[in-house]
Amino acid sequence: MLHQTIEKLHALKLSALADGLLAQMKQPDIEALTFEERLALLVDLQHTAAHNAALGQRLKASNLRQTACLEDLDLRTPRGLDRGLIQTLASGQWIRTARSVLLTGPTGVGKTFIACALGHQAARDGFSVLYRRLPRLLDDLAIARVEGRHRRAFAKLARTRLLILDDWAMIRLTAEQRRDLMEVIDDRHDRAATILASQIPVSSWFDQIGDATYADALLDRVVHNAYRIELRGESMRKRLTANSKEDTPTSTPAT
Repeated sequence: MLHQTIEKLHALKLSALADGLLAQMKQPDIEALTFEERLALLVDLQHTAAHNAALGQRLKASNLRQTACLEDLDLRTPRGLDRGLIQTLASGQWIRTARSVLLTGPTGVGKTFIACALGHQAARDGFSVLYRRLPRLLDDLAIARVEGRHRRAFAKLARTRLLILDDWAMIRLTAEQRRDLMEVIDDRHDRAATILASQIPVSSWFDQIGDATYADALLDRVVHNAYRIELRGESMRKRLTANSKEDTPTSTPAT
């Protein structure tokens, strides 16, 4: 009977519950627990397995550029990171209320890492996440339009609860790129959260968009009511490289 039960649990894709049941049967003191207690332990095992599997799928689909967690953020190095703001963003309420986060600063100060850490936390909280570099996204949308897939592409972006656009405003947009970007941002306005990461300061975004009407419309949607993180300081990559060199032992010349 136990063998048949295990087979049925696997057929129902309840493998964690099946494995837990087998493990329970091998425990000599398991009879000390009531049926309800044993069942609760098995349900917890299956629930944890399902949660971890769903998280793995969300992280895979997110295409995050870096493996980053908020717990790994360096808040000691002075670069404009506010501990209180990070704690606020870690709660995920800004995603539920469809707000934006603007990450700006020079190259190497950790914009992408912070964006991916926020994305990872969002995935842990059950939100769908997608990371894209804006230049590549605009190229892909142009191809999708030519191939007749643009409606599906825009719909996917609109459904994503957190969209991370890296390298924002790095290039001056063409007319077609402005149109596509406007559609993406307008679909998400007040409906889904967005992170914009850029080396270009917010004050220069208007010129990079290249058209006053589109610039006003885009910036009104992404800048209004957004959280801002303006990073400063030297490159974290250079700092890490320098520290690794200092930690490397030097060999003593042979005499």
